[in-house]
Amino acid sequence: MADRTTRIPVIIDCDTGVDDALALLFAVRHPGLDLRAVTCVAGNTDVDGVVRNTLRVLERAGAPEIPVARGAERPLLEPARSARHVHGADGMGDLGLPDPARAPVDVDAVTLLRREILASPRPVTLVPTAPLTNIALLLRTHPEVTRNIERIVFMGGAVSTGNATPVAEFNVWHDPEAAAILLTAGVPITMYGLDVFTRVLVPGVEVRRLRASVEPGARLAGELLAHRPAGPEPDGDDPAGGLGDAGAVCAVADPAGLTTRLLPVEVSLAPGPTRGQTVVDRRARPGESEIHEGVREQALVNVALDVDVNRYVKLWLETVERV
Repeated sequence: MADRTTRIPVIIDCDTGVDDALALLFAVRHPGLDLRAVTCVAGNTDVDGVVRNTLRVLERAGAPEIPVARGAERPLLEPARSARHVHGADGMGDLGLPDPARAPVDVDAVTLLRREILASPRPVTLVPTAPLTNIALLLRTHPEVTRNIERIVFMGGAVSTGNATPVAEFNVWHDPEAAAILLTAGVPITMYGLDVFTRVLVPGVEVRRLRASVEPGARLAGELLAHRPAGPEPDGDDPAGGLGDAGAVCAVADPAGLTTRLLPVEVSLAPGPTRGQTVVDRRARPGESEIHEGVREQALVNVALDVDVNRYVKLWLETVERV
């Protein structure tokens, strides 16, 4: 493994979550990443369940020393709305994992984020794979942290089709105000949205091989992938499994596998069917709205438009199976 001074310092803010767990397993084991902390927020399940799941994954991955902190238990304005119908009653596929052997640190998520970001000898890459409540609270409470953030790569949003609503992706829809605050961070931002999120699939034969592994982390990865099948293989064998959030961390380790374009993005905050939509402006020139009403200030975001699927699947498999 590379010396810590040459690795990319990373902090993950998550709502673990099947695919958040896949992201954690990758981040812990990639030789070029230095996972400095993990912060937890309500999303896929309640925040206390997220903390338990995060600690479980880190123990299975062989990284129990990484600090974990409990964060916001609900969005800034809305009530919490879980995704247990996707991730299981415990948020981790109901695999029956034992309770973790340790507790989270004795400070809240925002405090841990500030401490680890400012203490890092190199600017940190922040990777939120969850609703953005913790990040919004951090940016509003401690804006000085941006001086030591290299960039933010967040899993959220969609250029085209949503999943929580026809146009809104779950993480942004869960706390749209927090997502809007994220876009004001003043650091480079990459949006790893549903347009690429849904495409990175681990073939069924690899899922089956991981499930048979004697190594705890790899076996857990296989069980998690099997919990979220992405559809049958062409030959009718085991279904493929989606990497989901893990693709965002792959994009930190290997940005060349992601095709992005710097585009204006804003979050719809209005009540109704568009609430939580990430409005991405791909037009070649201004339209009548701008001509008649003037240009509104919008954040410029590196929006993921394409992904090298085979490259990221290979990278993730090779990394997670490292011992």
